[in-house]
Amino acid sequence: MPDYGRPIEFGTFITPSALDPEHTVELAVASERAGLELVTFQDHPYQPRFLDTWTLMSWVGARTSRIRISANVHNLLLRPPAVLARAAASLDLLTGGRVALGLGAGGFAPAAVAMGAPSRTPAEQVGALGEAIAVIRELQDTDASGGVFLHNEHYPIRGAKRGPAPVQRPLPIWLGVLKPRGLRLIGTAADGWLPSFGRLEHGTDSLDAGHAIIDEAAVGAGREPRSIRRLLNVGPRDADPEILAELATRHGVDTFIVVGDDEALITDLGARIAPETRALVAERRAAAG
Repeated sequence: MPDYGRPIEFGTFITPSALDPEHTVELAVASERAGLELVTFQDHPYQPRFLDTWTLMSWVGARTSRIRISANVHNLLLRPPAVLARAAASLDLLTGGRVALGLGAGGFAPAAVAMGAPSRTPAEQVGALGEAIAVIRELQDTDASGGVFLHNEHYPIRGAKRGPAPVQRPLPIWLGVLKPRGLRLIGTAADGWLPSFGRLEHGTDSLDAGHAIIDEAAVGAGREPRSIRRLLNVGPRDADPEILAELATRHGVDTFIVVGDDEALITDLGARIAPETRALVAERRAAAG
């Protein structure tokens, strides 16, 4: 699998605990203090033990000044894309351009349906995800004239007004998908792939196969595959510089998001793991010419 040659970045994946909200925010602040580029949060609105992710991200945005913020990933069944578009643009404006929009097709569907979400087949979920990207892009495109009209099956838009526009144009959209149809959607319409290493059925083989599908779709759409970010959620046991450097230089990953609510791990990630990984990647890229 090719090395896309992008700079290597690091982030954290934090559980938005309602049982200890201040600790949750402090972990985000610690991520910034450690020099990491990104802090992300689970989004499970049906889980009463979790803080609401949008509310939490807004609070974190106010408590930090540099680190970028994203859900990992939003549950689209309970987050209408027209509202997501405005929420994401608003937070991007309030934080000076520090927001990415992580989207999922709709995991944990029964729990979402119990809260009033529509019941969709897996195929319908991916179709709705594609429609959601179009809705978000259109509503944030304030350079276009007139209202937004989209004759969608799942998210029809009938003359909605555009705006606000985010600082980042376009706002980055990363998809947490695993199946071929969703991967092709990344290649044609999104800005990054955000899977979890532990959910890849065949490990690095699945990672390589996913990149290949994304790249083929990107080329077919006239896009440069290298422009699409390749993120990966990894557990603490995989947060080893040798493992991460291998994933970067042989399997295309450019952004590692480490799962865990341990401040000591976050500190070690910034002080040792990230710089050692970057040094190994630089050494191997230089050797490869």
